[in-house]
Amino acid sequence: MTRFSDLALDPRVLRAVEEAGYETPTPIQEQAIPEALKGRDVLGIAQTGTGKTASFTLPMITLLGQGRARARMPRSLVLAPTRELAAQVAENFDTYARHTKLTKALLIGGVSFGEQDKLIDRGVDVLIATPGRLLDHFERGKLLLTGVQIMVVDEADRMLDMGFIPDIERIFQLTPFTRQTLFFSATMAPEIERITNTFLTNPAKIEVARQATASQTIEQRLFQFTPSRKDRSFAEKRATLRALIRAEGEACTNAIIFCNRKMDVDVVAKSLKQHGFNAAPIHGDLDQSVRTRTLDGFRDGTLRLLVASDVAARGLDIPAVSHVFNFDVPSHPEDYVHRIGRTGRAGRLGKAFTIATPSDDKYLAAIETLVKMPIPRAGAPAIEISDTAEPDARRPPARERGPKRGDRNRPVRDHGREAPREPIRNVPPAEAEAPVPPGAAPAEAVPQPREDRPRDERPPRQADRREPRPERNPRDARPNRDQRREPVRRDDSTVIGMGDHMPDFLTRSFARAGLSGE
Repeated sequence: MTRFSDLALDPRVLRAVEEAGYETPTPIQEQAIPEALKGRDVLGIAQTGTGKTASFTLPMITLLGQGRARARMPRSLVLAPTRELAAQVAENFDTYARHTKLTKALLIGGVSFGEQDKLIDRGVDVLIATPGRLLDHFERGKLLLTGVQIMVVDEADRMLDMGFIPDIERIFQLTPFTRQTLFFSATMAPEIERITNTFLTNPAKIEVARQATASQTIEQRLFQFTPSRKDRSFAEKRATLRALIRAEGEACTNAIIFCNRKMDVDVVAKSLKQHGFNAAPIHGDLDQSVRTRTLDGFRDGTLRLLVASDVAARGLDIPAVSHVFNFDVPSHPEDYVHRIGRTGRAGRLGKAFTIATPSDDKYLAAIETLVKMPIPRAGAPAIEISDTAEPDARRPPARERGPKRGDRNRPVRDHGREAPREPIRNVPPAEAEAPVPPGAAPAEAVPQPREDRPRDERPPRQADRREPRPERNPRDARPNRDQRREPVRRDDSTVIGMGDHMPDFLTRSFARAGLSGE
């Protein structure tokens, strides 16, 4: 049996591994570490939970033992698809490099650029980052990748699903051609194979398990049910989930519940809390501090149920997860392998339950084709109809609802207070003409309707109450087209216009004397 002491690791690294409680390497570690120590490129294909993180962290610390980091030029680079996975790699580095003087920096989103710039300016030996934040620092001129000696790409198939492949290709082009590349993935998609053929040089291909296979320590079950009505499918699925958790009882010490959509994560977590379960959501839209606090609570046992999107399906090392519930059947069959891989880790037994409806048949067929085995079926637990109604989703009966907008008896709002509207009633004429008893104050006369009064007693209309317009002075009036050529007389003086007199030169004769013909 191979031990860590047989893998030619640095004595300081071996000491840290022994303090962590590990003695025997996993198959991927046993085969990848010697090849990495030789300086070769490594292409590792292994299912999740097999110890891929230590298979590149241990040889990287050993190889970086000699040398010194320079400002803004890291000596090694580790790329991870999610913030949680990058933070986990940083924790492993702190564990195994505690007896060395190597430095690290973690570049992830949700953290201030200023603190990360300070670490880079000092110079780091290991740079752990997500692709997006790494390129942000590079484009700001705060980072140079020309000094990278070792480059690690972890969970490459997850990078493909998240659309990071163009960023990965650009980062590869920014690093030196002489670098050593360690490439790890759980599956080998055609796009991943194209990248390895382009950027890896004669890699040592290590495949310790059949691609896309689940661990033998995981008990899988499939619960299929048909909802009573289409609009009740979501509520009845939540009731089924609660029934499964209650049926497991104390055996379900903690569990991860996976949903396909972020909005469903929040709804399911809220529903579980309303029914007395200790649950909290985690997905990509939450603030990084909230995500970190939630994961810490799940690791230390203060949180029992973690409702998550696929952001928690890859790379999270939580060894003591007893159950995994697939609230939604994943649309990508590879995600099923990664989800259920969160349980049954490090030789422990685990259970993975999947809830499916008839609309999920095509996804189930793709999953069973990928894993090359049928998922054992089990009968869905019985649920009560009253259990499908959420406390916050109940609507009051029709008789308890308020009156409609057009109702005459609808209460009228009076400065924030509701007062009943008095019904309109017609006063009979006899009551209006009743004689006033002696000594009593005369009552105000009730006005008669307009139609019942004589025409002479009716109040004038709006048009009749208008004041007559003053007569306009004809001199101030604007002349029309026929009057524009006539002079306007503003007083009694005579105004002579053009044509009313003849100039003198027109009456003067210009004939010379003697030329008149006389």
